[in-house]
Amino acid sequence: MITRPLHFAAVLLLVLSWLAPLSPARADTSRYAAFVVDQNTGVVLHSRQSEATRYPASLTKMMTLYLLFNAIETGELELNDQIRVSAHAANAAPSRLDLPIGSTISVEDAIRALVIRSANDVAVAVGERLGGTETAFATIMTTKARELGMPGTTFRNASGLPDSRQTTTARDMARLAIALQRDFPSFFHYFDETRFVWDGRTYRNHNTLVGRVDGVDGLKTGYIRASGFNVVVSATRGEHRLVAVIMGGPTAASRDAHAEELLDAAFSSLEQRDDRRLFAALSSPRINPIRQQELIAQDVAALNLDSPIEMGSAQAAPPLRIILADESSELTAQPAAEPTNPTGTTLLRGAWSVQVGAYNSAAAARDRLDRVTPASSILRLAQPAARSVDINGNRLWRARFESLTADEAANACAELGARNEPCYTVAPGR
Repeated sequence: MITRPLHFAAVLLLVLSWLAPLSPARADTSRYAAFVVDQNTGVVLHSRQSEATRYPASLTKMMTLYLLFNAIETGELELNDQIRVSAHAANAAPSRLDLPIGSTISVEDAIRALVIRSANDVAVAVGERLGGTETAFATIMTTKARELGMPGTTFRNASGLPDSRQTTTARDMARLAIALQRDFPSFFHYFDETRFVWDGRTYRNHNTLVGRVDGVDGLKTGYIRASGFNVVVSATRGEHRLVAVIMGGPTAASRDAHAEELLDAAFSSLEQRDDRRLFAALSSPRINPIRQQELIAQDVAALNLDSPIEMGSAQAAPPLRIILADESSELTAQPAAEPTNPTGTTLLRGAWSVQVGAYNSAAAARDRLDRVTPASSILRLAQPAARSVDINGNRLWRARFESLTADEAANACAELGARNEPCYTVAPGR
């Protein structure tokens, strides 16, 4: 899903790549990697060294959590079940909860300890509970990684503590983040929590982007000396849900700033793309893609707008303001002659329309209507009209045939399409 490109993504990647070198997160290129993807569409919005081998550090715990969530869903564990802490787990290096040997922790507390505290002793205990030994659990983790389409990832432990053989890629970590939200949506809220209380002490989420940056609702940070500062972030704004991966930051602050910068840039570009799609829907016939792009380009040129850019920067996209003009009689094109109506039925058949073009003057729209009318027997029974629309202060005139039924509108466009004439149907009220 993630690997499937769209045309605009290439331009987006290029502009975002201009931003990345300016960030302090690029200080160590041997550890740096970044990847941003639209989770809903699989469109890659930014990729720098995304398939280069890197060390996951505590991002490893996302897979530990994935397998823990799976054990809960399959009935192997319940949230209030207790996980026993072995000597091996209790002796794990920080960060940890300092659990004593032989003590227990509930499954739900273990989830929060992994997400918020990034507790290594808890990760080892979970791995031993699910795999028998941490080594056996690491094999299960790697097998699951292959099933999830993570070819560049190998796990050697449950925590992410240093191991030269435990490697991954930024792209693989994005796949894992998407799988967590997709496969276990009922557990995803744990990634959005900012605090965890254990044994009278309150721990704050290492992922400070949660609750601070607009739309961010998870996932995980990580650090070991070999990896630098890593983070995987999920964020939603409007209809778009993004996953961003930053690896190799020189500091936690620079890593977070870079992640925020890339998210803002990606969301801004998507908003601009949506605005242009809305403009295209209002102003251009929906025909074959190549021809449609030609018409959209003509419409934009007619309005004297800047050339569209398929991605933006961290600057907010300008708002799209659309005002429909009053549909007074002066906007309605008059047919050259009254159409014949041998059946005697009313000409006002329905509320559907077809649009055959959009122009920068009413005269051009009316000329288009006159030229198209002979191409379809259905259009001779319709009401031709030039309707104006104001887009960001620029007026455009749509050439439409109105008062059609849904079937008539569809058949009219079929007739025009057979003649390679642009046409699309317009539902009532549009």
